[in-house]
Amino acid sequence: MPACPICASSQTVKNGRIHNGKQRFKCHECGRQFVEHPQKKVIDQNTREWIDRLLLERISLAGIARVAQVSEQWLQSYVNQKYAQVPRQVQVTPKKRGLTIQCDELWSFVDHKGNKQWVWLALDADTREIVGVYIGTRDETAARQLWNSLPPVYRQCAVAYTDFWAAYAAVLPNKRHRAVGKETGKTSYVERFNNTLRQRVSRLVRKTLSFSRSLENHIGAIWYFVHYYNASLLV
Repeated sequence: MPACPICASSQTVKNGRIHNGKQRFKCHECGRQFVEHPQKKVIDQNTREWIDRLLLERISLAGIARVAQVSEQWLQSYVNQKYAQVPRQVQVTPKKRGLTIQCDELWSFVDHKGNKQWVWLALDADTREIVGVYIGTRDETAARQLWNSLPPVYRQCAVAYTDFWAAYAAVLPNKRHRAVGKETGKTSYVERFNNTLRQRVSRLVRKTLSFSRSLENHIGAIWYFVHYYNASLLV
């Protein structure tokens, strides 16, 4: 009889068969039931936490599966579940008046380059926190969704610096909207964050084989990194 994989006891007996007909054993010492040479790998908590960190780096899912030594099928299922649970609302520190935000749009795509998905971002110029996010088309409706994603204090008080894209002028309050060119430096922080996103989220690299095939996962991956980025500013 095979030894118990938990306590190494040789006091084991046959104990029926599992669903695929393979012999099951039971240990008299610790009570563990097991099969010899199991094919299904148990992914422990340490490996899951490691994968969570790898998802924040510019690594494809296939690369993560190779490094973590898990199957791509299991990893895809794990990622689907994780991204579905990511909150789709910013979590920022409390603010008062005198706020300034910078807004910009980042091009991306899902499945093929014809399916464009623009990442709209609003960044607090003082704290560098991402305070607004929307992923979708590049039109007035999307600009309004970005505006609605801002915490109330920003919609009430903040001065917003943007480029000259017409959708901003149609949505943002006229008295608090400043359309400026890149040479002013008034949108430099959010433009720099765009570069950070492309460097850290592999599905946003311009020429990539790691592009998203699911819009939900595309959105989830971006929100996952945004929450991590905001939290890192507090450390």
